[in-house]
Amino acid sequence: MDGQIEAVRRFNRVITQRVGALQDAYLSRERSLGLSRILWEIGPEGAEIRVLRARLGLDSGYVSRQLRVLESQGLAVSDAGDRDGRVRTVRLTAAGLAERALLDRSSDELAASMLEPLTAAQRERLVAAMAEVEKLVIASLVRVEITDPRSPDARYCLRSYFDELGRRFDAGFDPSRSISASDDEMTLPDGLLLVATLSGSPVGCGALKLHAETRIAEVKRMWVSPGVRGLGLGRRLLECLAGEASSRGMRTLRLETNQALAEARRLYETAGFVEVSAFNDDPYAHHWFERALP
Repeated sequence: MDGQIEAVRRFNRVITQRVGALQDAYLSRERSLGLSRILWEIGPEGAEIRVLRARLGLDSGYVSRQLRVLESQGLAVSDAGDRDGRVRTVRLTAAGLAERALLDRSSDELAASMLEPLTAAQRERLVAAMAEVEKLVIASLVRVEITDPRSPDARYCLRSYFDELGRRFDAGFDPSRSISASDDEMTLPDGLLLVATLSGSPVGCGALKLHAETRIAEVKRMWVSPGVRGLGLGRRLLECLAGEASSRGMRTLRLETNQALAEARRLYETAGFVEVSAFNDDPYAHHWFERALP
């Protein structure tokens, strides 16, 4: 991987220089790239400060210092939220909105300056390559962690999972009729729930039920948000579940799926699962799969 690491570092050096990230006055506006980005991310509608921190992956101290700079320049104001006094929000002033509009125009000019020297074919190649890089970088920002199934992020994912199955299954979906995966069954030592987050927001989940006596692990509650599909997150969750099961002494990974979920079947078939005879009586299952674990 050494060669790949060097390639990433070389790419980072070229990009930071080309977009002006090394300059103290980004886009000739007498403020750094970091401060300009925070100004832009606040947006016309304002933002909760905690959401702003999570979106940009910045610590609270840094964001607080940068917001104080924007406030001292008359570009932003922060106060307690309308509904919850504990939640602080930041909004742009009229001067801040004007500055943001100017940043937009300058950013367009910078992007145009990268495209103009190229031929039409080169522009198409650059834009396509940037789209692919963007997708892969976003994928690298996703965090996958064991999470309490009772947590707000877990609840959001599970509700989204149930809602999607309800829309896609011909007869709808009633969790009480399916093979169970209760909170206790998704809590160690009986099982676990993985939740994937991107910029602090939940975007996917997958669970295991662990059966120590048979050394069989069941995959349950696999869901990926439509907004991040195509990033390989489903496969990553599945491999993380396989790793968790193997590390806990399981020797077989099992799952079942519905005929409406064609993309899920393709994922399982390309991830080393083999279709087998039915091993349970789940009323929503049409296909059953197994995978041996090391």
